[in-house]
Amino acid sequence: MRTRITRLFTFEAAHRLEWHAGRCKRLHGHHYQLEVTLAGTLDDNGVIMDFDEMDALVTEELISRWDHEYLNDILSNPTAERLAGEAWLALEPLFEVRGVKMESLRLWETPRSMVELLAQ
Repeated sequence: MRTRITRLFTFEAAHRLEWHAGRCKRLHGHHYQLEVTLAGTLDDNGVIMDFDEMDALVTEELISRWDHEYLNDILSNPTAERLAGEAWLALEPLFEVRGVKMESLRLWETPRSMVELLAQ
């Protein structure tokens, strides 16, 4: 049996998209929501990965670096798509080394707009 688990993380951050013709050209902020989904088989404890361990990894690797930051200082042209890609590249090896596959990642920039990345 294949099982998936998902954990939701939130962070606040500001950015601007200098190429944008509309309001996003100006400095503005978002309440981002990041969903990380892992897939695998259950271990002897009956879990894919303990949610506390998952929380610690994502918080240390991403949330602590991005929360309440100006994202343009971290990433050039910080669109939701590029942020999601950076998150994937940072997190996938952390889970892989623990024998867990990252299946998908969703980054919600607004309540109605998100980017989804899927494992191949």
